[in-house]
Amino acid sequence: MSTQLRLDNVSKIYGAEDTSVKVLKDISLEVKAGEFVAIVGPSGSGKSTFLSIAGALLSPTNGTVTIGGQEISRLSSQQLTDIRLQKIGFIFQSANLIPYLTVRDQLILIGELAGMKKSHSKKKATELLSRLGLGHRLHHYPESLSGGERQRVAIARAWMNDPEIILADEPTASLDSERGRDVVHMLADEVKSRGKAAVMVTHDHRMLDLCDRVVHMEDGKLSVS
Repeated sequence: MSTQLRLDNVSKIYGAEDTSVKVLKDISLEVKAGEFVAIVGPSGSGKSTFLSIAGALLSPTNGTVTIGGQEISRLSSQQLTDIRLQKIGFIFQSANLIPYLTVRDQLILIGELAGMKKSHSKKKATELLSRLGLGHRLHHYPESLSGGERQRVAIARAWMNDPEIILADEPTASLDSERGRDVVHMLADEVKSRGKAAVMVTHDHRMLDLCDRVVHMEDGKLSVS
């Protein structure tokens, strides 16, 4: 399988030289297509910073990031935006749905931003939501959904641009154990059936058996269990 995400000797330092804080310390990680990797570790260990750098939201102080075979450190802001739209799907702890858009329109917006025709966006959004058991919720607004339904909408939205990489930050934090496991099952199934690469930051060790590999982060360093 091809490598979809690669970080080589990545460090992130905040602050001036005399008061600097090194949040990430020479991290290297490779994630292949079809692989689901979990990152665990205590709060403040650098997990969210890692995901932001892996998702082209934040630049490393040192090291390189390669996404889909393209090294991104010298890309412009617009090129990085295009990378995020075309190659990366984000799932956050909170579903972060837009309150004034219906369930289907949440996905249609992403499709249009990624350059799809509206007719294609509508069709794809309907198919994705139906696949996740939300076909009866297409025209509902976020306030009328349960926590589990909102998170499933967020997953469908992350899949809308058919990304090569899925990055999930505590996707089960607001869900009970049963619904949380359902969400992670959906992620794992998508990774395997469609050859995606996925990285999930989680505190929920009950979900780790669904992942191919578990990586521990502590004090800005990675270690494989």
